[in-house]
Amino acid sequence: MTIRSESDREQLFSRRALFIGAAQGGIGLLLAGRMAYLSVFEQEKYKLLAEDNRVSVRLIPPRRGWIVDRNGKPLALNRPDYRLEMVAEQVDDLDATLAEIGRVITLSPEDVERIRADVKRLPGYVPVELAKDMPWDQFAAVNVRLPDLPGVQPIRGFARYYPDGAGVGHLLGYVGSPTREQFLETKDPLYVFPGFRLGKDGIEKMLDDPLRGRAGARRSEVNARGRIIRDLQTVDDTPGATVTLTVDRDLQAYAARRLGEESASVVVMDCWTGDVLCQLSMPAFDPNAFSDGISHKEWDTLNADERHPLINKSVQGIYPPGSTFKMMTALAILDAGFKPEDGCHCSGRYYFGGHAFHCHKRGGHGGVSLSSGIFQSCDTYFYHFGRQAGIDRIAATARKFGLGQEFDIPVPTQRSGIVPDQAWKIERYGQKWLPGETLSCAIGQGYNAATPLQLAVMTARLASGREIQPQLLLGGKRRPVGTLDVPPEHLALIRQAMADVVNSPRGTAGRSRLPVAGVQMAGKTGTAQVRRITAADRRRGGKFGGLGVPWKQRDHALFVAFAPVEAPRYAMSIIVEHGISGSGTAGPIARDIMTYLFAPDVAMRALEKLEAGWAAKKAKELADAQYRAALAARAAAEAAAAAAAPTTAAAPLPTPLPTAGTGA
Repeated sequence: MTIRSESDREQLFSRRALFIGAAQGGIGLLLAGRMAYLSVFEQEKYKLLAEDNRVSVRLIPPRRGWIVDRNGKPLALNRPDYRLEMVAEQVDDLDATLAEIGRVITLSPEDVERIRADVKRLPGYVPVELAKDMPWDQFAAVNVRLPDLPGVQPIRGFARYYPDGAGVGHLLGYVGSPTREQFLETKDPLYVFPGFRLGKDGIEKMLDDPLRGRAGARRSEVNARGRIIRDLQTVDDTPGATVTLTVDRDLQAYAARRLGEESASVVVMDCWTGDVLCQLSMPAFDPNAFSDGISHKEWDTLNADERHPLINKSVQGIYPPGSTFKMMTALAILDAGFKPEDGCHCSGRYYFGGHAFHCHKRGGHGGVSLSSGIFQSCDTYFYHFGRQAGIDRIAATARKFGLGQEFDIPVPTQRSGIVPDQAWKIERYGQKWLPGETLSCAIGQGYNAATPLQLAVMTARLASGREIQPQLLLGGKRRPVGTLDVPPEHLALIRQAMADVVNSPRGTAGRSRLPVAGVQMAGKTGTAQVRRITAADRRRGGKFGGLGVPWKQRDHALFVAFAPVEAPRYAMSIIVEHGISGSGTAGPIARDIMTYLFAPDVAMRALEKLEAGWAAKKAKELADAQYRAALAARAAAEAAAAAAAPTTAAAPLPTPLPTAGTGA
């Protein structure tokens, strides 16, 4: 457009001003409309976003409920745990933050690697654990440096603690962090929260829901860098329920000490109620170490241990019951119509089907009846009459007393063992039962397999005459207990024979008499073979499953017992893996544990004396090993010196340590 006059210029300016004004007005109206829309229709949304920026909401993991024994003594509790956490989205420079923290606490390369992996894996708002179980001085030092550590949060939480360590490892299990799969399955935000633990094994796993409790939350006002300015509101967590077990903590601890370094199981029951007073499997893992997070090296060591510390032998270990099974065969013999005085002659061998079945006493027992067959543990008697009673009758009797069963108790895994009969073999192997197999089963060998818990239940039922059911939860729902369908006079015969095992001069467990005035214990020894003994083995003689063979080829040692004889109150079973002798190894352990139940002071004095002997023996073995190592080093030095310079004088013979060569 050509501007010819001042009037044209004014018109052009007016049109442009009008256009610009209209545009500005339109934009203003648009902004005003948007502001009105946001303030009216989107008010709640942005109010919440602003509040979210200003306020931080943090979950408070619930404290797990305690697990206590029948007397209220803690078996699992919570101790203070000072931890350090970091919210990744509030951290500007991860490397600088970790370097600053490293000036106060020690972060290993593995810790740093774990922290970086957690930062990548978890959402930015989820706290990442930097350190746990911190000493108070380090925790306080970090608090002082918080202005230089954006996103870092010191936390006072709680950690699971087991005062008796390995002594309750298999009974209680342990807790641990939830797995990724568990989080994806539940989508519970607690599952990715540092310090939150789930039950992973034992009672902790089976009763995780009541023990877990309910989470709380804390609302705090924060600045732009995420630092807490003040707490606004706190909803406390609800601790988990306290679980009361039937076990006696002091008895459990005593039994653990008494087993020492044996690979063994102990189960003690109350014959009146079925309460399990002690359920112990050793060696075991320390649940404190598992709850804190066990290393790969420690895990591999536990897995490689031939004594299987990760297996709960009380309910998962199955063993030939050996001669502890003979009471079942004896009841089956009586049920078949044989009289207690019916006997046979034991020459040390029993011939059947062209084969010789041996008694444990090579010279034989001579004339044997039912009672003497039990208290002398004569195999020949049970070969002879067990074959006539038949495997089906023996199996039915064994099941009546709890063998071959699983029980309603809160344990993650329980094995039922094996009580064989003709139908079982056809189902399992598709083969008919052979008459000779009855002979082995009649003495607790062959296909027979039982857990220590089953043997304890068997003994409690023998002692009480009632269908006792094991209980692990005190005050829990109890099934009505009926009377066993067994003639009382038959049970009385068995009980008296078991009393003679311990208290008769001819019994197999004379060393197991109780040192408690007025209290007698009844019991039955058992020595179970773990390998087949060949004719060549017998010709060579010696102890087939004794000290002369590798540990894993030695016989298992078993003992079952109840006391007092006149009015049974306590029943127990003990299995010492590869312990060689029921009378020599398992029986004395049963004697001491039963003594603790009636006279704890007497039992403790005996245990302290025993532990002193163990310590002296270990010191001697260590001294001897050091002496042998010194001799080997001297020989190596002499050889090296002779190779370098034949004229070099030999080093003097090392002086043995004072304990070398002395007895315990």
